[in-house]
Amino acid sequence: MSLRAATAIAGLGMTSMGRDFSHSDPLSFAADAVIRALADAGLQREALDGLLVSPGAVPQDQINGPFALQQMLGLRNLRLTASMIAGGAGAGAMVTHAAQAIHAGMARTVACVFADSPIRPPSANASGRAGESFARAQGLNASYGYFGAPAGYAMVARAHMKRYGTTQDHLAAIALAQRQWANLNPQAQFYERPLTLEEYHSSRWIAAPLHLYDCCLVTNGAICVIVTSAERARDLKQPPVYVLGLGQGHPGGDPAETLACGASIAKESAFAMAGVKLSDIDVVELYDCFTITVLISLEAYGFCAPGEGGPFVSDGRLGPHGSLPLNTGGGQLSAYYMWGMTPLSEAVIQVRGQGGKRQVPKHELCLVSGNGGILSTHSTLVLGASA
Repeated sequence: MSLRAATAIAGLGMTSMGRDFSHSDPLSFAADAVIRALADAGLQREALDGLLVSPGAVPQDQINGPFALQQMLGLRNLRLTASMIAGGAGAGAMVTHAAQAIHAGMARTVACVFADSPIRPPSANASGRAGESFARAQGLNASYGYFGAPAGYAMVARAHMKRYGTTQDHLAAIALAQRQWANLNPQAQFYERPLTLEEYHSSRWIAAPLHLYDCCLVTNGAICVIVTSAERARDLKQPPVYVLGLGQGHPGGDPAETLACGASIAKESAFAMAGVKLSDIDVVELYDCFTITVLISLEAYGFCAPGEGGPFVSDGRLGPHGSLPLNTGGGQLSAYYMWGMTPLSEAVIQVRGQGGKRQVPKHELCLVSGNGGILSTHSTLVLGASA
């Protein structure tokens, strides 16, 4: 029996996003998100028999996260639990593991959670936080100032520019389109705060050729989705969001091919399982840690040929009223940075038809991507409103 439409996302829980200091650590954010997701689905916490956690940038909970979260929530008799570390592909990996376990009869209802709280409250010792970034630099990389994700993706962007003639305005087109979507999303950190091309170009460099607005936000918060069988989801509070296709692709950050992206591998499994082709997709929610990630993912999925991503995004098709609605909540560039949970949460909202002012008219099928490392890991989900 195929995994296609065997399971569905039945609950979505999101805390507030941004400079939120209402919780002391990621675990508290995570517990809040689980409780919200259960309420959204119309379930009691006793219904959970699976708990999967994808840890964020704050390292303190990466070792005992699921155990500590289970204790905090008072969950008993779990059949499934794990901490899944796949970077930004972790959300897709958790949904995949949950769907497989439910399909195999090893669990019935699984909470998949991501939480992070890298922003600390203002204090007299705030400068200590900046030192942590520099501490990650090692060896020759440190001597050349090459460390951290921005430097890695800057190299990717520079390679794309050199090989294909991609321009700064091409990257700006992605940032501006997503800001337009964020302006319609009350939960976005840049809600009702427009961005102009001039502001984009005048923003500071983070790692050339990446400007400030080419880079994702830093966010405190948590998101949880509840995965259960499709049959059970139909009896719950919200419209089921069916898991139609699943796939992963992990090129491992190939140093010999900087532009290699796992989307081309992950797509094969996910689209074959779902029984769909690219032209069937109504809404696209791509992982967007940087603008260049969106451009390369569009090429890897086949929306355009390799090297044509720049011209492809420049005609306004990605923004509101465009022909390819993409990252309709503002994405990680302008809404909130919850790793792979950002595109997944927006996909659930859109497929349900609950997007308010940003809701797209056609939302039957949604493509969701996750990306980790420097184009090292990738996950693909195809979600649908119908089984």
